[in-house]
Amino acid sequence: MRVLGIDPGSRHLGWGLLVRQGTRIEHVAHGVIDIDTSGTFAARLVEIDDELGKVIASHAPDAAAVESLFFAKDAQSAAKLGHARGVVLLRLARAGVPISEYPPALVKRTIVGRGAAEKAQVAQVMTAVLRLAAPPRPDAADALAIAMTHLSAAGFAAALAASGAPVPRRARPRRARLG
Repeated sequence: MRVLGIDPGSRHLGWGLLVRQGTRIEHVAHGVIDIDTSGTFAARLVEIDDELGKVIASHAPDAAAVESLFFAKDAQSAAKLGHARGVVLLRLARAGVPISEYPPALVKRTIVGRGAAEKAQVAQVMTAVLRLAAPPRPDAADALAIAMTHLSAAGFAAALAASGAPVPRRARPRRARLG
């Protein structure tokens, strides 16, 4: 399973692609889409759509994992993030990629062991676990962590299903509701 993790943002959008082969999770690629902030906000959203479309086309993910919204102190920043997430969800849906969402605290707890972990800790763990030559930029590290969280959740749910045991609601990845 090829999973594209996405850390949405209206200035920097992190992405990371991981693949599960048997019990192994391997790094395929990662990056950050740096959005040109000199234009209008609408132009930034178009750029997110265009650039993410290129990533999807070149890597053909089987699934996507997107960081869900969290409550921010600044309402304007939260609104802009919501718009960027909307573009991401729309692009993925139009590409036919199944989408799951994970809250930031769950991702940090899954990767680092505590929900209030710092971005640097997430990057350090992802660098070690995926045997990366250098730490990824924070947005890309978060995206890789989101993909890893999805693979962990999907693997757990699959193992439960294979055992014949019922899969608890909390163990299932949360699917994005579109439409």
